[in-house]
Amino acid sequence: MSAPLEILTIGGSDRRSRRRWTDEAKARIVAETLRPGATVDEVARRHELRSNHLSSWRTLARKGKLVLPAPQDAVESAAMVVAPSDSGLPPPETTGPQIVVGAVTVRLEPGASAERIASIVRALAAGP
Repeated sequence: MSAPLEILTIGGSDRRSRRRWTDEAKARIVAETLRPGATVDEVARRHELRSNHLSSWRTLARKGKLVLPAPQDAVESAAMVVAPSDSGLPPPETTGPQIVVGAVTVRLEPGASAERIASIVRALAAGP
């Protein structure tokens, strides 16, 4: 005579196991989201994370609670002045190149390299 076989599991089979991430791993993954062209969704999917979880790590990094590794690529910085276009002031004199995208004008320093100009155009084209 055969009886039905019933298997009972302990802890519930629908519970997900919780992974523990070291701060170094979190920082490395957050740094991946800062690379040009990277998206939070794509990086989260690659590491089997939820996007909102990765976004919370990014918030920690912005608040200085998660220290990111040094960038692999050279980091460029530039001075930036934000002013409304209707401020009534004439635009500053510049002899450097200008990039105009809609209502935004980016004025670069005289002698800006073609590589620098191209990187800014790529960043503007990528959008937020």
